[in-house]
Amino acid sequence: MRPKYYTPNEVAVHNTLKDCWVSFLGKVYDLTPLCEKHQGDVLLKPIVASAGKDISHWFDPKIKDIRTHIDPTTGCKIAYTPHSRFLHIPPPCPRTDWANDFGRPWWKDEGYNVGILSKKTRFIKIINTLTSQEQVIEVCSEEIMTEILDRYLKYNAHADSYTWKYDGVNLDMQKTLDENGVGDEDEEFYKLSMNDDEFLPAIHLYFNDDLTEA
Repeated sequence: MRPKYYTPNEVAVHNTLKDCWVSFLGKVYDLTPLCEKHQGDVLLKPIVASAGKDISHWFDPKIKDIRTHIDPTTGCKIAYTPHSRFLHIPPPCPRTDWANDFGRPWWKDEGYNVGILSKKTRFIKIINTLTSQEQVIEVCSEEIMTEILDRYLKYNAHADSYTWKYDGVNLDMQKTLDENGVGDEDEEFYKLSMNDDEFLPAIHLYFNDDLTEA
């Protein structure tokens, strides 16, 4: 089963205590259940404050764990949390009220993982040749066409009843845009100081008239 890809903008809308998503090290996590379980805990505040954001800077990418540093007072290696200590991070000094029976730390619990953060998103224009309606949508470069179709369903619930074409050629719905020859020229437009919104690749949808096949 393919993982689900998300754009940073999709993660960003989940930015409250009751709907808390974060991304880090290329993955997306829904921490809402964690927030519900620990609601009212002061150690939850840094997490809620970062809801909807990428918190990769909290982690050492080499070991995929919380960054550490040497405490100048004790000389011990401890978690590096410059803003504030958060859930499942031990206090810098031993304390009797510190309970470490929570099991796996939340950042190592893949049960919270809901998908992968896209490394590169892009915008495409989808034109319905039957109705002449146009929609510009943001997609993940890693997504295959059926996944892009799923994104488009909110604009046209019958999108799978259309043949999808680019430059008059049928698109392979099991391949990505790049694999279908729909190049991403964002960098070129940037170098040329051109507004790429005016030159978005256009996908044309042609309605499949089943009556003509009867």
